[in-house]
Amino acid sequence: MGKYIVKRILWMIPVIIGISFILYSILEITPGDPVVMILGENAPQDKVDLLREQMGLNKPFLQRYINYVLGALHGDFGSSYRTRLPAFQEIIARFPTTLKLTVGGISLVILMGIPLGIIAAIRQYSVFDNVSMVGALILNSMPGFWLGIMLTLLFSVKLGLLPATGVSSWKSFILPCVTLAAGMMASVVRMTRSNMLEVIRQEYITTARAKGSSEKRIIMHHALRNALLPIVTIIGLNFSSLLGGTLIIETVFNIPGLGALMITAVRSKDVPLVMSGVLFVALLGGFINLFVDILYVFIDPRLKSQFVKGRR
Repeated sequence: MGKYIVKRILWMIPVIIGISFILYSILEITPGDPVVMILGENAPQDKVDLLREQMGLNKPFLQRYINYVLGALHGDFGSSYRTRLPAFQEIIARFPTTLKLTVGGISLVILMGIPLGIIAAIRQYSVFDNVSMVGALILNSMPGFWLGIMLTLLFSVKLGLLPATGVSSWKSFILPCVTLAAGMMASVVRMTRSNMLEVIRQEYITTARAKGSSEKRIIMHHALRNALLPIVTIIGLNFSSLLGGTLIIETVFNIPGLGALMITAVRSKDVPLVMSGVLFVALLGGFINLFVDILYVFIDPRLKSQFVKGRR
């Protein structure tokens, strides 16, 4: 197991390098000059040339990329073209807000989506099953921005129970987290239901019932563990992608998160800020996927036995 973890971490190095080169190349060929964006289109040419030299933009592409990589290896990810602050510092300053929003949304998905899917599978074709599937279809069809606006109108404008924008208190995260969880919850409910239906029809479930095991133990200990793998995969992938910023939710609720920062950086062609944000999220995504793979081992004993055989 330890060798597998080390191997996966080492594999992240060429992946991160590849991502950095592709992203740096895309930013290079996209239209727009960050110097002109900073000084304005009517700025004197001598000031433009001077600022371009100060920012190192007068050097060839490969030289600039190599200098960036060497600086990143030493912990220097450059400074934002707009604010002149260290790019990584701005990413770290915005990330906790996005993390709180992501954790809140994923927690709602886990606490509500998985139990609803289990109950729908156990009570197949019942009223609860039909209502939950229709509800999941409706939630999956709703655009996130529309649902966020409707929730704001109801709970903030009409009832005055929750804040409409900002992150002034923990109440400010309730509506964004619910909006964020709605679409994911629909997918998790349907996935949990379909996997549970497939598992509870297996012969070993029938054998467990014949041996006199309680229905609760059969569902929770035998069926759910074998149905969890694809569910964990979906949740892990969603968690990784949401850490990059939930742009729609952050825009609707005016939340100063990572997504809004990255969009502003892309529009202004703030290369150091874009590079820092993407590499940071890519690294986090790699570790989250590694954690999900390790979690597989604890869920499915068959995978654990493969690691034991590999060790021998």
